[in-house]
Amino acid sequence: MPLQLTAGDRKILLISAGVFLVLVAAALLLVRGTSSEQDIPSAYSAASGGCKAAFLLLQESGYRVQAWERPLSELTDPKGKTLVIVQPASFPPKEEREKLEQFLRSGGRLIAAGRFSGYYLPLNEATPNPLSGTTWRQIPALSLSPITRAAPEITMAPQGYWRPSSGAVGLYGETDKPVAVEYTIGEGKVLWLAEATPLTNAGLKETGNLEFLLAAVGSPDQSEVLWDEYVHGYETSAATSASSRVIGWIGLQLAVFAVAILLTYSRRSGPVWIPQDEVRLSPLEFVRTLGSLYEHAKAGNVAVEISYQRFRYLLTRRLGLSNNASVDDLGRAVRERWGLQDEEFTLALSESESCRYDPNVPASTALRLVQALFDYAVRLKLIRSPQGEN
Repeated sequence: MPLQLTAGDRKILLISAGVFLVLVAAALLLVRGTSSEQDIPSAYSAASGGCKAAFLLLQESGYRVQAWERPLSELTDPKGKTLVIVQPASFPPKEEREKLEQFLRSGGRLIAAGRFSGYYLPLNEATPNPLSGTTWRQIPALSLSPITRAAPEITMAPQGYWRPSSGAVGLYGETDKPVAVEYTIGEGKVLWLAEATPLTNAGLKETGNLEFLLAAVGSPDQSEVLWDEYVHGYETSAATSASSRVIGWIGLQLAVFAVAILLTYSRRSGPVWIPQDEVRLSPLEFVRTLGSLYEHAKAGNVAVEISYQRFRYLLTRRLGLSNNASVDDLGRAVRERWGLQDEEFTLALSESESCRYDPNVPASTALRLVQALFDYAVRLKLIRSPQGEN
């Protein structure tokens, strides 16, 4: 049914569209989206240089961990809390440094990583050395501690070191140039890293880094982890709350405007009913028709191809493997993951792999392979069985 618009209707529509665009532009200016792909060492970033993997790992391991989006001057009750500051982007104000020192002296713990993290510390003996951090390398432990016992070596690309004359205990690096140190201040402790590599998404999987992270944070039932995101520009404040209220009002106005348009158009034009088409084929008749089509075209390999590709997609997604994983890799992963000791499984995959390119596959062979792939999909719980079992 064509929509008839008068000159007055077009004018109202254009004005409304202009108001809508202005409101959207205002919303984009007031609210900055949180991108998970920013390559900064943030707990919100899933890029290689982000720290989202470490943050989620701690959460799933039973740690009480949260993103800290307020100034350090608002830190309270340091007992049993560990603050993590990774690669800060700027120098701290004086009042925040003083509050952080008070936090440490009262029993709090701090894990500081990155070139500028030393400026947040009460004792800062960090010395830049950018030429030494061109490539990742395995760095051995210097002294015996609970952390070095858990991780005898870590992998990182340090661009600085800590002057050994400060009295801090060197954990990793060279005797005269430690790249990870630990020292006590008051009732608290400071763990400093020259680079954030062991905490990043790309670095966490390298040798010793995962063990180092868990040992540095400590036991889940003894520590609450505050992952500082304020140093990366994420801020929860009164101004942010005010912006959220403004966006809420804008959304409410847009909703009222949309409802008014719908009510006006429905009153003028009335509902439009689309007659339902009569279904000529029942599901069973459709299956028979499709089967006859494949049989007439002698396209058994096409049926095998479709079933095999769908089975591989479901299996590789469940196992977390690449789409081009070999049949042997799939068989080995299934045995290790689910304990499926069935030699016919690998044979069925290999036969399906070869038959899908053979246009002369007998119909009986194609049927047998399709049924086998379906049965294995049900056994491995990749799909629901026809009886509705999980």
